[in-house]
Amino acid sequence: MADLNTTYMGIPLKGPLLVAASSISSMVDRVQMAERAGAGALVIRSLFEEQILFDAMQMEESLSVGGDSFAEALSYFPDLQHGDAQEHLMWVEKTRAAVQMPLIASLNAVGLGAWIKYAKQLQETGVDGLELNVYTVPADPKTPGSEIERTLYEIVEAVKAEVTIPVAVKLSPFYTSMANVAAELDRRGADALVLFNRFLQPDIDPQAEAPISEMSFSSPDELRLPLRWVALLHGRIQADLALNTGVHSGLDAAKALLAGATVVQTASALLRHGIPYLSTMLRELEGWMDEHGYARLEDFRGKLSQKEVADPATFERAQYVRLILSSDQ
Repeated sequence: MADLNTTYMGIPLKGPLLVAASSISSMVDRVQMAERAGAGALVIRSLFEEQILFDAMQMEESLSVGGDSFAEALSYFPDLQHGDAQEHLMWVEKTRAAVQMPLIASLNAVGLGAWIKYAKQLQETGVDGLELNVYTVPADPKTPGSEIERTLYEIVEAVKAEVTIPVAVKLSPFYTSMANVAAELDRRGADALVLFNRFLQPDIDPQAEAPISEMSFSSPDELRLPLRWVALLHGRIQADLALNTGVHSGLDAAKALLAGATVVQTASALLRHGIPYLSTMLRELEGWMDEHGYARLEDFRGKLSQKEVADPATFERAQYVRLILSSDQ
């Protein structure tokens, strides 16, 4: 029987398959189901500062309706204040009390002060780690790439200085030099990198002449981009590597581990097939390991990373040129 035990950011896990941040964590019974299905850990849906600010603004607008109609009655009403992140924090605490498996909080903030503030509050809930969900689309043409990267580094350094739990950074693949950004985050103390953040792309309805925003599941084809970068970075940085996006089977997980992933995150497959499908993925991974004679994950992790393969150009442009030339024959 294959041994799936591993560690992620120093956290002991009973398996390498993690439930990615998603709606699965919005109900305690779903989180418990994921634990029973064999999840090594679960990333709780993100605390979004923007949502907190939006809710506070809506509350302020609601309270101001009719505020000038009966001035003599204003003193009857208490001084109401928005609860900030308390609802989310209470939910995390409730989830923490309901399961034994490691839980990783997720955070997306705007200002540097908010990143620090909410990171400290999330740590106090008893989570085992924190994932900084750097979800942003830098659309201002006046902002150079160097400033975007500098802001990222400041966030990571500031949060690391204020919390004691391990910190992962969930990145997009669109930096000018992805390898350099990874190395800089590693140097600044990031305990893990999550590759990659999957942006939800808007569409356009030509009949209604309006933009459309909708949720869509990932597909197995999307695995190739994070797979390539995990293979490129494995053995070149100290931080753990979590592959996220496109993992829909145990064989997909095997690919990620062969490339050098420490752990694999999945959500779309569970939302499509049901949370118990996680146990099917684990059995498939175990079966593949048994078939290939691997007793432990360490026996093959990184075996097909760029540093280990016979032809390192497989993961770079040289392979692309060769394939293009061969297709013309």
